[in-house]
Amino acid sequence: MTKTHHPSGAPWRNFYGRFRGKTIRASQHDYLDNDLEPLSPGPVSWEANPDRNPLDLDALFPGKDIWLEIGFGGGEHLVHMAQTYPAIGIIGAEPFINGVAMLLGKIRKAKVDNLAVHPGDVRDLFDVLPAQSIARAFLNYPDPWPKKRHHRRRFVTPEHLAPLHRVMKPGAVLRVATDIPDYVRQTLEEVPRQGFDWLAQGPADWRVPWGDWVSTRYEQKALREGRVPHYLTFVRV
Repeated sequence: MTKTHHPSGAPWRNFYGRFRGKTIRASQHDYLDNDLEPLSPGPVSWEANPDRNPLDLDALFPGKDIWLEIGFGGGEHLVHMAQTYPAIGIIGAEPFINGVAMLLGKIRKAKVDNLAVHPGDVRDLFDVLPAQSIARAFLNYPDPWPKKRHHRRRFVTPEHLAPLHRVMKPGAVLRVATDIPDYVRQTLEEVPRQGFDWLAQGPADWRVPWGDWVSTRYEQKALREGRVPHYLTFVRV
């Protein structure tokens, strides 16, 4: 019999990827032990929130528009946006705990206070984000899953895009950065099907980075290896 739910009541969601790398430094353990919990957006897990009550974003970031970064990697872009837009509240979701530890170190150094961190699967966060609560979302260099049989694992599938559409405000902007041509293809096929319009009128609209973009370590690796970044902008309709 196929499993559909965990004992907690959570839907059975296969997760593909790593939760933890080989080593976490002592300083990073300090960040995880002392800095992570105060940055929580609220009860996200099924154990903490079995009734899936919506998060109180007004209490989290009073009077602020809320942005979301999906899979923030090492946190360079997330911290940059928090510094650039102090009047905005930003939630970052990342299941790879080593990346979370790297972000916490950057937050402590930058002393930004308009960030919240979910160290887990963004699908659990989608469950408890209020409908039409996110004013902007970022998907930067997501896992490309290059093998054709693994393309269903990519973020740009209905399993992820439909709940993303639900939590985004009408007119909210979704930015996608990737250096994988086939990921561009799948993004341009799947994202509009889920209620987004692609905002592009010419090649500069996907070849030139956004004015407030900061190049991440993943992008620098792509450039060193001769791959071409694409910057895709969509609006939630």
